[in-house]
Amino acid sequence: MSKKGVKLTSMVKTSGCAAKLAPAILDSVLSSLPKMSCDKLVEGFGGNEDALVYDLGEGNALVETVDFFPPMVDDPRTFGRIAAANAISDVYAMGCTPALALNILCIPSCLDSSVMREILLGGQEKVAEAGAVVAGGHTISDPTPKYGVCVSGFGRIASIWRNQGAMIGDVLVLTKKIGTGIIMTASKGEMVEQDSFDAAVSSMQMLNRKASESARDLAVHAATDVTGFSLLGHSLEMAGKGDVTLRIEGNKVPLMPHVLELANFGLLPEGMYNNRDFVLGKVDFNGISQQMQDVLLDPQTSGGLLFSMPVGDAEKLRDRLDGNAWIIGEVLPRGDKLLVVV
Repeated sequence: MSKKGVKLTSMVKTSGCAAKLAPAILDSVLSSLPKMSCDKLVEGFGGNEDALVYDLGEGNALVETVDFFPPMVDDPRTFGRIAAANAISDVYAMGCTPALALNILCIPSCLDSSVMREILLGGQEKVAEAGAVVAGGHTISDPTPKYGVCVSGFGRIASIWRNQGAMIGDVLVLTKKIGTGIIMTASKGEMVEQDSFDAAVSSMQMLNRKASESARDLAVHAATDVTGFSLLGHSLEMAGKGDVTLRIEGNKVPLMPHVLELANFGLLPEGMYNNRDFVLGKVDFNGISQQMQDVLLDPQTSGGLLFSMPVGDAEKLRDRLDGNAWIIGEVLPRGDKLLVVV
């Protein structure tokens, strides 16, 4: 319950990264826009990267991203932490270091000002944990609460990770368990076990800082973070323009408690259906149950990093993260489908 007894989640239709536009619609609109070019722009939105990359000269780069969404929890400070962690993740997914953040807050004027303060405090806590600083922002009055941050970070152009470049023989490594969208949907219906809810909230608040920093001296051939387009949607982006097929072993994908049971009960976010439409015809599910398909298409909020890397480096990363990194598949020569799930 939020301040003054108001449930933030009762004020929204969709929550977290499940509120993202359908990927097929987004792709259609973005591909129709006039192309803009700049000699200093190394990566824009054309390559589906997690953040833009701008050449500062002498091999240095500015990376910048923005993300915001409606609440998936009722506690405003927890919401602020989750939203900030989610936005900062894009910088970590590029192998870079966050430095500056700007708040983006839409808040109903009917809410007590303490709710706004708690959301901003939560975001500030995560930005500080990332070693960055909140330097300003923008607020508007809006009946639907939304919060997030624009994040700027820095890195070396030669060392920046991209979401494409997976090499045949690589393995796929995931650094957080899957299931936040389904669990938060069940929570809104008051049909979730406490251990599931606690696991999801803890995971969503956790920065991807340790996972990113632990992999920076390893051979990362491709990287992204798993958010609203689901594990399979982001895996497709990783496979998309290369001559490879990604093979994911469903029984090796780490799941949060009771997620399969909740999927079996039909407690599925709207974003899952959008993700299913997006991957249609591009994925061979190879006999995978409907419930497991739904989980793999579940829109994640502040999900983990997904790496394509040699198996030896994957094992090193797993050791560095105390086992909190799972080898879930491999990279194969291009087959009939971009993605195979077995």
